[in-house]
Order: sequence, then C-alpha cells, then structure tokens
Amino acid sequence: MCGIAGAYTFKNKTIEQQWLQNAAVSLNKRGPDFQNSISINNAALVHARLSIIDTSEAAHQPLFDSTERYAIIFNGEIFNFQTLKQELEQKGIVFKTHSDTEVLLNSYIVFGKDFLHKLNGFFAFAIYDKLDNSLFIACDRFGIKPLYYYQDEDYLFFASELKALLQFPIQKEINWSAASLYFQLNYIPGKNSIFKNIQRLEPGYQVFIRPAEIKIQKWYNIPYHATTAEQNPLTYEEQQKKLVDLLDDAVRLRLIADVPLGAFLSGGIDSSVITAMAARHTKNLNTFSIGFEGNDFFDETPYANLVAQHFKTNHTIFKLKNEDLFQSLHELLDYTDEPFADSSALLVNILSKYTRQHVTVALSGDAGDELFAGYNKHYGEWQARSNNWKTNIIQLLQPLWSALPKSRSGKISNKIRQLERFANGMELPPNERWWRWCCINDMQFVENLLGDKVDTALTEIIKTRQQYASLVSYDGTLNDNLLADVNMVLPYDMLTKVDRMSMRNSLEVRTPFLDYRVVEFAFSLPVSSKINAKMKKKIVQDAFRNYLPKELYNRPKKGFEVPLLQWFRTDLKDKILNDWLSDDYIQQQNIFNVDVIRNIKQQLFSNNPGDVHAQIWALIVFQNFWRKYME
Repeated sequence: MCGIAGAYTFKNKTIEQQWLQNAAVSLNKRGPDFQNSISINNAALVHARLSIIDTSEAAHQPLFDSTERYAIIFNGEIFNFQTLKQELEQKGIVFKTHSDTEVLLNSYIVFGKDFLHKLNGFFAFAIYDKLDNSLFIACDRFGIKPLYYYQDEDYLFFASELKALLQFPIQKEINWSAASLYFQLNYIPGKNSIFKNIQRLEPGYQVFIRPAEIKIQKWYNIPYHATTAEQNPLTYEEQQKKLVDLLDDAVRLRLIADVPLGAFLSGGIDSSVITAMAARHTKNLNTFSIGFEGNDFFDETPYANLVAQHFKTNHTIFKLKNEDLFQSLHELLDYTDEPFADSSALLVNILSKYTRQHVTVALSGDAGDELFAGYNKHYGEWQARSNNWKTNIIQLLQPLWSALPKSRSGKISNKIRQLERFANGMELPPNERWWRWCCINDMQFVENLLGDKVDTALTEIIKTRQQYASLVSYDGTLNDNLLADVNMVLPYDMLTKVDRMSMRNSLEVRTPFLDYRVVEFAFSLPVSSKINAKMKKKIVQDAFRNYLPKELYNRPKKGFEVPLLQWFRTDLKDKILNDWLSDDYIQQQNIFNVDVIRNIKQQLFSNNPGDVHAQIWALIVFQNFWRKYME
C-alpha cells in the first residue's frame, strides 16, 4: 500500500520536477518508507512507498520491466500474485524481485488490459509504455483504493489524494453539485470531487491515454440479477458452507505480508468472523480493539476479549478518554483535503494510530453489513416491503413522532428519531426511500443552506442521485438496495473513511469481505438468506455459529456515538459561535444563508437538537477545508 501521482502531457509541454517533488512529499504518510519520481517522454510517475511485500530496495517504484520499456507505480496489494507469478514463469518471464508489483506489471505486458479480471486484490496503478507513448491507469472493482484526476487540453494529472493532485498547476474552483451532495450525505459520492475539473476514477474503471486519445471505460460490474438470486439452486446449508470456504480463503490470501500483521476486533460478528478465519492460519494472531473509560454502555471490549481468548490471539485493548477523541478531531481536520463528515472517522483514526504502533497491516470486517444486510436501514427496508400491521401503525403515528423531541444522544429520543425517519420513508417509492435513508439532510435543507448555488448545479445533482437510486427498482428486492449501497455508500463513505484514516497513520487495512468471489457470491443469494423478521445478516451469523463464542449472539448491538453534541455545546462552543459559524464570517464568505446558520446554532442549544450535530460537523469540516484551500 502506497501513494501514487503522475502527469501526462498531450502536447509535449513541460512537466516541472518541482511539481513531482511536492506531490511525493504530500504523500509521505501513505508512503513513509521511500519516495521517488521519474519523467519519461510525455509522462511522469511519482511513488511514495509503504513497504509490505518484498521490502528490499529492488522493489522500490517506479519499477521497470526487464526491457525497460514499461514502468509502473502501484498503490495496493495483489493477493493472488504468487499464482499469477507461476503462470507468468511458465511463459518465460524471469523475475528480479519477490514483489506483487513486478507480477502486476508483467501481467499487463503478457495478457493485455483484460488481465484486470485475473486480479484478486485492491489497487490503483499506472503503467507507462515508452514505445507506444501510452499510459494505462486502473482502479479496483469496489473502490477500495482511490484515484483522482484532472484533465485539460495540455495535461492529465492524477494522484491518490487531492492534496497531492493540487501540487500540480490546477485552478481551484468549487463544484457546487458536489458540495450540495456533501451537505445531504456528509460525503461526496460518484466521480465528482469538491473541485470543478477534478474527478475521482470510479470503482471498476480504467483509463487509456495517448497524445491524441483518452478513453475512460468500465471494466467490472457486479454480476447480479434479482430473479436469479431468488432462484439460487443451493440449499441454505450449502450456502453457509460455501460462504465459510470463500471467506476462509479470502482471509488466507490476505495474511501474506513481509511485515507485522494483525486484525481489528470490535467484538461484533464481522470482525470476529475475520479473526476466527485468520486464527486458523496464524498462531498468536495480533488483534486490536478500543474501549472507552467511564462508559460501560458503549464499551464492547468484553466481547472482543471473549473472542480473543477463544482463539488465543495476542490481544491489545486501547482504552480511550474523551481527550483522545477530542485530539482525533483536530488530527482529522488537519489531514482532510476534501470535505468528509462521517464522524466515525474519528474512531478509525484512533484505532489506526494505536494499531500502527504494533503492526503495519490490519485485517478488518468492513463491508459485511453492506453485502449481507446488517444495518438498521436494511431491517427497515425489509419491514417496509413486508407492509405488516406494525409498519402501518408506525406510519399512522407519523404526526406524533414529528411532534416529539428527537436526538441521537438519548435512548428514547433516538428511537423517536428512527420511528419518524421510518414513517417518512414509508411514504416514498423504494428508490426514493433508499436515497432518503442514505441522507443526513433532505434536499430542501440544502437548497435553503446554499440558495442559488444549488440551482446552478441541479442537473448534475439529479444525475448523480439517479445513477445510484436507479439501481433500486420498484418491483425488485432488498438485494437492489444492497447493490446500491455497494456502489455508493461503501466506496464513498465507508471505504473512504478507512483509507484516509489508516493512510494518515501509514497503516494498511485489508478487507476479506471484499474479495470479489465473496461479493459475487453475496449477490447470488436470495434475500431470505440474509435477513428475516428476527435476524439481520442471517447467513453470516448462522454460517459461523459453531466457530464463535455463543455470547456474541442475541445481544444488543451497541455501537458508539461520538459525543459531538456534547463538544459543540461545551469545548467547541466558542469556536463555533465566534469563528467557524459566526455571523460576520458567514456574511463575509457569502456561501451560506445566514438565517439558516443562525437557526442551526439555535437548535444546537435547544431541547430538540435532532441531527443538528451532524449538520454542524459537516459545516465545520467544510469551513476548515475552505480556509485551507480557498482563502
């Protein structure tokens, strides 16, 4: 895992060495072990290395093939590289390193662009062909590794992070469609970035570039059809066995490393499953979890301890205080180069920071919920589609839920918030309900907040929304919702969060649930295998029941709510009222509706705060970004 950047000139323009050096320096947290850049003809390649497989100097990048015709820069891991290496050796390829990078490069040379379908891993890479004067760029199937790019008539620039891309001569102008979507979702989905003319390469896409040609196309789609999934020929018992076998092999492949390795262990089902499979292949597996001093209700470390003892792992618990979370807030704001306001990133940052003190690679249980229906919204959708007497009563009582005070910070007030959200969603068709339940704020709030800036961006906003919501058909199944989640929520929220926070701490995180074989199997399963009236993520729980401690089952899912509301009313009150969101600054900025901001601040200190803390956090992150890049 590393950071990459590069440039290609269409008209033999100069690519300044200073641009490359600055980009390399900006990626030093992604790649602290070695930074290097080269310029060849029309192209320049930049690499910042975090050494994982073959840590020798011979595997430094940019890496050339034996003929020195091709050069590669690569961010990620190819977990089946040893099998591919054997196949290439049979075709006469002689390797000079033990790295997966060299296997990746030679796979492209021997098999051509279609070699992408042979890869099992996560990646964003660029390969330059000196003879053809062409550049080939690709990213993995599910968007685990990010890549941003900019194109004008003279250049194409690309990088793993915006902070590196902005080291090249790019004019910074806000993309108001992306900003509008950000204030709905608390993250930016799809190809657009916060800046006009800078785009993100979407999951499963590739780019081929020559001086007079640029071709961007999709190379991977999840094979899924609702009817076929509902007619899966395997019995439920056979499905369970296949899931265990697939996940076991996915974990086995992801244990290959030449540096210390461990696993995140929260005490939930997904991370416990990954730990269970890893313990079959590794003695004294390192596992890590975080607990919270003085807050037993949210502390899941007793369950993590149970799993660790069950599998005899070398378990470490990081006990956090409020000060640790507060420090993480400032670290996150300092590292953020594009607005991203999922507050759970604060916890991922802390877990990554402390885990990195022990290992360089960590396995995680990410994506289990999106693939197998593990969220409350999935249970809500299942209930909405079943249309039973309970859902009808909740919908009838919508005026009551609307009138009662709501807040995430209290058990009863949070339940009222959820009931109102469910009742409102019941009035919508499935695709609109899916979108609404993805959003923190509705479109009306954003229109009030940003005013005519939304009007100028409305076409692009609707286009992005339709791109994902259209995956949920009116007469489809809950699997449609999961497909939409995997296409939008997973890459642009969940995986972005993990990538940014782990890379901030130079930690590689591997996600066995996103082995493409597991994903494709998940979308071959009927809804009844994933969820019913009593259980979310049904097949995962049932398939691993004999592996895991019984205490993990039939217990309430706790989760942890970062105490943003408390901070905003105390420690950060003065900064919010007199700096980030002061009337004078808002008027000077001329971005937000002053009256809307005043109402938000007023709601913050009311007895009915609702989701105002999420709105304020999104505003704080945006203001911090604005000052860093636009003032």
